[in-house]
Amino acid sequence: MQPKLMLLIARRGAGLSQRALAERVGVPQSTVSRIERGRIDPRASTLNQLLLACNLELGLQRRSVDEHGIDRTLIRSQLQRKPRDRLESAAAWADGAELLRSAQRTV
Repeated sequence: MQPKLMLLIARRGAGLSQRALAERVGVPQSTVSRIERGRIDPRASTLNQLLLACNLELGLQRRSVDEHGIDRTLIRSQLQRKPRDRLESAAAWADGAELLRSAQRTV
């Protein structure tokens, strides 16, 4: 996911204005705006600070992708979960996808 969308979704999900987020992190509001508009790509440390202020964290996860680009470890881990948990997770992803679509329409 692009940093601009990560930040926009995180900030809106935390209920923060650009100014409030900037003040929490100690950066100018214009920096938050420029990142969200895709005018600049932030350093990983800057993006992580902004996400932490939204109660999220930037992380890396090792993936095992086969020759077709399919992550079989993710499939296996999902199949180990209870069906109800998988459905709740799917509903949460759907909510997130709708938030992403609405964020893209306003950018």
